[in-house]
Order: sequence, then C-alpha cells, then structure tokens
Amino acid sequence: MNREQILRDLMALPSRLQQIVADFIAFLRLCYTQDLPEDVGALPPLKDEHFVGIWSDRPDMMDSSTWIRTIRAREWG
Repeated sequence: MNREQILRDLMALPSRLQQIVADFIAFLRLCYTQDLPEDVGALPPLKDEHFVGIWSDRPDMMDSSTWIRTIRAREWG
C-alpha cells in the first residue's frame, strides 16, 4: 500500500473516522518517538541478586508446596 492509496482511503472515511485515524497516528508517533532507555548492559546472574535465598533459614520454607497449601488452607478455609 502506498502513500497515495492511504491518503485516498483516509479521505473516503467520514470526518469522525478521519479524526480517529489522526488520533491514532498521534498516539503512534508519541509511542515511537520517545527516547529509548539507554542500554543497561548485561544483567547479573539471578543467583547473585540480593533477594535470592532471603528465606533460606526458615524451616517452613523448605518445602514450598506444603507451605503454599498451608497458607491457602489458612486464608481460604
């Protein structure tokens, strides 16, 4: 589809729909012209994150399936 065909199709629409198309184009331009975040580089391995293992010393967390069943039974009856 070329520009001329797009323009003809746009002009064939009722003015209300032309406005919707114009609004959508404005939305797309806003989304795709904003500055993209700078490259943060490679992420560290998950095992090196500070939150990994924060509950390792809790005996109730040793079996996560049992723990979640217990929590659900307590909360949901």
